[in-house]
Amino acid sequence: MNILNFGRVSLQVAGTAVAIFLAACGGSSAPGGSTTTTPAASADWSTLGNREAAAGTGMSVDTNDKATWTAYDPPATYAGIARLPLQFITMRDGIRLATYVTVPADADGNPATGPFPVVLVQTPYNGVVGGQVDGLGGADPYIVRHGYATVVVDVRGTGQSEGVWEAFGETEQGDYAEVTEWAATQPFSDGRIGLYGVSYLGIATMLTAAQHHPAVKAAFPIVPIGDGYRDIVFTGGQINPTFIPLWLSLITVLGVTNPTALTDPANGLPIVLEHITNAALKFQAPLILNALAGDPDTAYDGPFWRTRSPLEVLDAITVPTFVVGGLRDLFQRSEPMSYEVLKRKVPAKLLMGPWTHLDAAFGAGLPVDGVPLMNQIQLRWFDQYVKGLDVGAETIPNVTQWVYGAERYVTARDWPHPDASALRLFLHGSHLLSSEAPAAGEPVNRALQVPIAGLCSASTVQWTAGAAGYIPLPCFENSNASDRLSIVYETATLTEPLYLNGPIQADIWMDSTAGDAGLSIRVSDVDERGIARTLTNGLQTASLRAVDASKSRTLDGQMIQPWHPYTQASVAALPRGEPVLVPVEVFQTSALIAAGHKLRVSVGASNLPQGVPPLPTLLQSLAGILTIYNDAARPSSVVLPVVPATALN
Repeated sequence: MNILNFGRVSLQVAGTAVAIFLAACGGSSAPGGSTTTTPAASADWSTLGNREAAAGTGMSVDTNDKATWTAYDPPATYAGIARLPLQFITMRDGIRLATYVTVPADADGNPATGPFPVVLVQTPYNGVVGGQVDGLGGADPYIVRHGYATVVVDVRGTGQSEGVWEAFGETEQGDYAEVTEWAATQPFSDGRIGLYGVSYLGIATMLTAAQHHPAVKAAFPIVPIGDGYRDIVFTGGQINPTFIPLWLSLITVLGVTNPTALTDPANGLPIVLEHITNAALKFQAPLILNALAGDPDTAYDGPFWRTRSPLEVLDAITVPTFVVGGLRDLFQRSEPMSYEVLKRKVPAKLLMGPWTHLDAAFGAGLPVDGVPLMNQIQLRWFDQYVKGLDVGAETIPNVTQWVYGAERYVTARDWPHPDASALRLFLHGSHLLSSEAPAAGEPVNRALQVPIAGLCSASTVQWTAGAAGYIPLPCFENSNASDRLSIVYETATLTEPLYLNGPIQADIWMDSTAGDAGLSIRVSDVDERGIARTLTNGLQTASLRAVDASKSRTLDGQMIQPWHPYTQASVAALPRGEPVLVPVEVFQTSALIAAGHKLRVSVGASNLPQGVPPLPTLLQSLAGILTIYNDAARPSSVVLPVVPATALN
């Protein structure tokens, strides 16, 4: 079977109910049944909206096409680095933030005469630890030796800093502006700042850049979150049970790892005790308990999560920004969307590796396919936009993505891919996945609602930030075991390659014998041996299925990325035994399914490593039977972003 020869399938399926369904999903129809599905020359993408704004018309970058990577590794201008004594910056309310400054030096470690441009890093992981572990916030000697001072600051309530930690809250974001002003006005600083960081540090980079302090000239965030609620903490309305507790625990442990508690007990011990009290009573423990209990201010989207979602403010950034993400990163969903917002106003680039969160922190596997080491890319970006040198940073490819299946980095003019076209495939009662609309009377499929599916799967690796991947279990590479609790749909063997690039939407007609249910969608590439490799996944609570079509993304007129409000007001009861349509957002990917392989879509009731419902919802969902409908009146389907495989050349 060659699914690309079926054409853009007619969406005029018999029955008024189906027509209403397609209109609700943003579908467009073509008369006369199946026609050609050869992707259009240029894509008709809309953007995805946010909490404040509706979806808009997509904008495709038409410059720098066919760009290629070139090496950039100039000689160091200084032989060594020098770490200055610990300093404290006093905030507007008297709270002091611990600050670690590293400057260029001679071969003997004597600080060089400045001033220097500054790389500013804001971390919750304790600057002392960051100085020993790459990715946690220490100064990079390679960058310092090339003529940059580095300022690392423990954010409020973490490391050796005083105060209460609140993870990107309004008070912390107020600190960013004061820290930036301090870094711009010190004797070692020449008043030009490049913002840098990985993960939390990258998120702080984005939020600081949005404050447009005049000293900030460029930003280089690696694996930054875009939406605090949707990306990871409450994906699909379900709380992440793997990474989030571990992360909050890490912050707490590093917050009490304070050397001054030993060297200067009078000052250090009170800070340690303050951090312990805050973790137990004010933020970390209360946040987890409130989430599990289904507290409305935590379990639903609202002001708390808006404040912690950089996508809401990225349009305020006015400096060149280079975004780095990973196809198996914690924030896989939104890293390309951050680039998509930025490209409209500033020079912006996107690099998506095959990385988990930990791999991305180290730029694992680089250099390869012409893509340099990560710190060489950073240096080039800052040399051009912070120092003002003409080093060709603008000639870097706009978008560079690892493509599963091709197993290499591929460059493109833009993201979303400008050559993409929407292809809808239907789920059939026979477990076939095809572009042919289902017939009346096709059988339903059922699965047991248990909350442990996916326990040993690629999701385990992704949602532990990659840590679980250091244990080489076969189930991490082959999703067949985890799919045993799911309903599996597959295409016939492909006769030519299928290239997917972008977000995916699953439109699932379902009902349940329980009071609520989850839907887990796993998309996999099945090779000739039957080994199924997970490409991406999505998760959705049925009672939070409401979609705001005005904020949802479309491709060729078909909804391909739904915007779920996830507010308490949007909750819709799941009527027992009555089919309902549940659109599921499946996170973006880039993958080539080879000729001879099959595309698999697995539909289950849970994906434990990614999410588990708050207890009230979980208790309503246990031991139910999930029914998936696949007939003409209730045509479950997926919408795929298909790009001509020739684009890989």
